[in-house]
Amino acid sequence: MIVLVGVLMAAAMVLLASPSGAHAAATAPDTPGGDQEETDFYFGGLITFDGEPVPDVVIMVEGGGFEAETITDDEGKWRLYVPEKDEYVLTVDEETLPEGVIVDPAQLPEGIQPKSGTTASFDVAFGATGTKIVNLFLGEGERVTTSFWDQFSERLINGINFGLLLALAAVGVSLIFGTTGLTNFAHAEMLTFGAVVALVFGVNFALPMWIVIPIVILFGAAFGWSLDAGLWKPLRRRGLGLVQLMIVSIGLSLAIRYTYQFFLGGGTYQLPGAGAPRDIHIGPISLSWIDLLSMGISIVLLLAVAYWLLRTRIGKATRAISDNPGLAAASGINVDRVIRIVWVLSAALAAVAGVLWAYFRPGVKWDMGVQVLLLIFAAVTLGGLGTAFGALIGSLIVGILVELSTLLGIPPDMKYVGALAVLIIILLVRPQGLLGRKERLG
Repeated sequence: MIVLVGVLMAAAMVLLASPSGAHAAATAPDTPGGDQEETDFYFGGLITFDGEPVPDVVIMVEGGGFEAETITDDEGKWRLYVPEKDEYVLTVDEETLPEGVIVDPAQLPEGIQPKSGTTASFDVAFGATGTKIVNLFLGEGERVTTSFWDQFSERLINGINFGLLLALAAVGVSLIFGTTGLTNFAHAEMLTFGAVVALVFGVNFALPMWIVIPIVILFGAAFGWSLDAGLWKPLRRRGLGLVQLMIVSIGLSLAIRYTYQFFLGGGTYQLPGAGAPRDIHIGPISLSWIDLLSMGISIVLLLAVAYWLLRTRIGKATRAISDNPGLAAASGINVDRVIRIVWVLSAALAAVAGVLWAYFRPGVKWDMGVQVLLLIFAAVTLGGLGTAFGALIGSLIVGILVELSTLLGIPPDMKYVGALAVLIIILLVRPQGLLGRKERLG
């Protein structure tokens, strides 16, 4: 297993030792005047009204897959560090402004104009230096607000998009659990692996993404084959219990994750086209071409998996093993062969999910997979352990709840907690999950 997996890891990591064209996003404090060590690029400024500083105003910056926010201090000053010199969208949270006050468009700095339909969002870019000062002056006026239902519609679509990419990973987790009983904590590293492969071929080799995605699928499938052939099949033959196998998966996850960190470092790298503008408007909903492609890829792959499970012999054998492995083996099904195929399929789906996750939220980072692992487990448990279609439904529910939670007043940093709370509530009512079956104990 060490040799087989090591070959795949080394092939990707040696190329990433100095990724040309990729940009590392260093984490830096976003508080006004905060010290920073790893990046010299920042936006800063002063917010005033009638010549007086305005404290506690929330300022947000977004672009290239990077998001951050800060608040003005008692002197109205603010500062936000960013990973690279690029174009960003700067937004003032109007809910934190004094009543009846807006950003005065007539007093904006030269070269900065508000985006269409708002007075509080601006396209900003650096000049010759790595510092961009944006002083904002407030004035009396009527705020341009977005209705609750318009926000609901847009976040619902974002939630469906998030849920679909979660489903790609959750279906794989569910298939592996159904056929082997293993709760695979190393599934997070399968996601990261797909994003790393996309970074190598999309950035280092500058291949178009329509070529990169099939390459990611092939590398992901090879990674899954290597893991099963080199580790999981030998362990199954030795008769290790499920708890022991789960502990092995935790150790494997840590080993692979810190291997990523060794070669990638702590920075964040962006895939080609990350941060594309949301210039596709469908009513109140704004989408980017990446959002549409992400949902399209997810839907096509999930439909293909559904067809495979329902209409093919291997798919039917997979469902038979999930229902009763002993009876399936007695009826002539090659259980080891089916499990090998499940590992290949699950790893390929996870690899694609990793690429879509890199576009949806964090960029390519050494621990990006583990950031979403608990949500994947929540989706699988919510839908019903071992049921692929339950994993799909659970993923959509989790994705939508995560994106809609901030509309209900939940702070953005706490939005993942809401999905886990709903999971607990549903399991108290229906312990087997939405599509799971009740089992007799004893």
